[in-house]
Amino acid sequence: MLYRLNYLWRVFATGLSFTTFGLGGLCLSLFVFPVIKVFNPDPDIRKRKARFLIHRSWRFFISFMQSLGIFTFDLETARQQLQEVEGKVIIANHPTLIDVVALISLIPKADCVVKQGLWNNFFLKRVVRVADFINNDQDVNKLIENCKKSLEEGYNLVIFPEGTRTVPNQPIKLQRGAANIAVRCQQNLLPVIIDCNPTTLTKQEKWYQIPSRRAQFSMRVIEEIDVTPFINNDKNESIAARRLTEHIKTVFTEELSKNETY
Repeated sequence: MLYRLNYLWRVFATGLSFTTFGLGGLCLSLFVFPVIKVFNPDPDIRKRKARFLIHRSWRFFISFMQSLGIFTFDLETARQQLQEVEGKVIIANHPTLIDVVALISLIPKADCVVKQGLWNNFFLKRVVRVADFINNDQDVNKLIENCKKSLEEGYNLVIFPEGTRTVPNQPIKLQRGAANIAVRCQQNLLPVIIDCNPTTLTKQEKWYQIPSRRAQFSMRVIEEIDVTPFINNDKNESIAARRLTEHIKTVFTEELSKNETY
């Protein structure tokens, strides 16, 4: 009986969390961001304040989910490693729906390359636009230019090289976007390994298809990937990006295999 009650509570709490997230984004868009715009005519200041507010709001959301008993989060070490980082390309694997929320909750100065779908999402489209996150659905040269500008301004560029959530128990498949940005911006990559056990909120699952027990969600920052050897060995940027992508895949695969032994 207690197990059943706990399960039903977590289903309810999951629905409540996503409702809160959506309504929170809508409230920020309708009531908070307009005030920021009125009192901050400078677009750069407005962008900085909006991004920091998103960081704090999403940090609250992570704490909210933990308080409801949906997840147990182990993020403190990663938070200490990421809170002072500036001008880095941060890459991560992508096992769950909340990865970007959890990661940006740890990074005060975060920018993000986001898919076109979020720019059309009823609850989040105003959030990503006011924050001036980078839309991945644009000309490649313009995308690289925007990424380089963001890095030069000291923001950390959050990218998920898989482009979509990982399929559980399947080899990871990477797109070349992150590697292309790193090569063409000549910027090293800072990898973050995300683990969620048991799996939940994957691409194949509905929000209410929760695991039999509370999920443990953790992040760890690993050694920075130096892109210089790839650029020096392959003067052709496309070839360099392809080789770097394969290296990222190897790093992710090896590190995720370590998670299975923890």
